[in-house]
Amino acid sequence: MLTSKGKYGIKAMVHLAGLRIGETAQIAEIAQRNTIPKKFLDAILLDLRKAGLLRSKKGPGGGYALAQPAGSITLGAVIRALEGPIAPIDCASQSAFRPCEDCDDIEACVVRSAMREVRDAMAAVVDETTIADLAARAAAYRPEIDFAI
Repeated sequence: MLTSKGKYGIKAMVHLAGLRIGETAQIAEIAQRNTIPKKFLDAILLDLRKAGLLRSKKGPGGGYALAQPAGSITLGAVIRALEGPIAPIDCASQSAFRPCEDCDDIEACVVRSAMREVRDAMAAVVDETTIADLAARAAAYRPEIDFAI
């Protein structure tokens, strides 16, 4: 399940995708334009920077920008950086697999089997959708905003 942290992180990434090359946005501006609590956004952007998805610049004219082109950052990368694995339960995860304590036969577990299908379906969508795709959707819904995609 996507938490507020993940949702706000996606919104911030789409906001940053609208910047021109070399331009940065300050946290207060991102927070205000996207209705995100500033203090919470501070932590989110730090996590995204640590994951290599954002770069920051200090001083006058400083702020945040995407670390790579929006077309090369997947929604899945953002979600994993903020929320962890995509799988709905640990035993269905590819990157953070952990068997359930109450499971006697992991290969025969019907819950795990179904949750792996859920994980695969979700991953297929989020790993094929880029921040540029989301910015294009935002531009279609809000033509008054100039998204530099």
